[in-house]
Amino acid sequence: MADWKEGVRRVLYPAYEARMLRKIDSSKLPKHVGVMLDGNRRWAKEVGQSTAHGHRAGAANIEPLLSWCDEIGIEVVTLWLLSTDNLNRPAEELAPLLEIIADAVDSLADVRRWRLHPVGALDLLPDWLSHRLKAAEEATRDVDGMLVNVAVGYGGRREIADAVRALLNEHATRGTSLEELAQIIDVEHIADHLYTKGQPDPDLVIRTSGEQRLGGFLLWQSAKSEFYFCEAYWPDFRRTDFLRALRAYAHRERRLGR
Repeated sequence: MADWKEGVRRVLYPAYEARMLRKIDSSKLPKHVGVMLDGNRRWAKEVGQSTAHGHRAGAANIEPLLSWCDEIGIEVVTLWLLSTDNLNRPAEELAPLLEIIADAVDSLADVRRWRLHPVGALDLLPDWLSHRLKAAEEATRDVDGMLVNVAVGYGGRREIADAVRALLNEHATRGTSLEELAQIIDVEHIADHLYTKGQPDPDLVIRTSGEQRLGGFLLWQSAKSEFYFCEAYWPDFRRTDFLRALRAYAHRERRLGR
């Protein structure tokens, strides 16, 4: 029965997806999409597999997502692969997860289709992992393709604290006093020191697994973002789910505070 249903999906879904894509106004597509890849562990539990199996299944779904984004002309994608809180997980779970993330980023770099940019507190990561993330960025620096932010060891509060710290250090080297800085500082000064400096803020943020909270993802950048919460666990997130998110986004009236 399961094989029969899967066969029907393979026949019907492409036609359904093509029709849905035709109905989305191309002028209302997002330029920057943030994705919270959530639900790997719960997916693994439901299918009776190990946590590591769930993380590997989730990693295997990253390249298809980026291909879907490429297909419709999205310029920037930010993938949240590991939070600062995740670094507190038990060593027996964290160690294989870090290896899976490193292998996934290496694979994306090998494709040489997208420019990779690690964002996060890399100093909190093991040296070997931060080196591999930086190597992937360097290997894709000259690729003329979509920019993919790989958020590893990322936390929104930590990012804002790091931005303020960098701003203070910059002005300290210039000899600016705290009193002088207090008179001139504005939101753009902080934005210029974020991990994503120089990039457009996300228009759309997608979170899988049914959770309806940010959890610290792009706290500063998502102030005017639209949010889409999907019930599917990340390993089960399909192109159909992605197109539904785009359709929901295109149907919203973005007043942006005006």
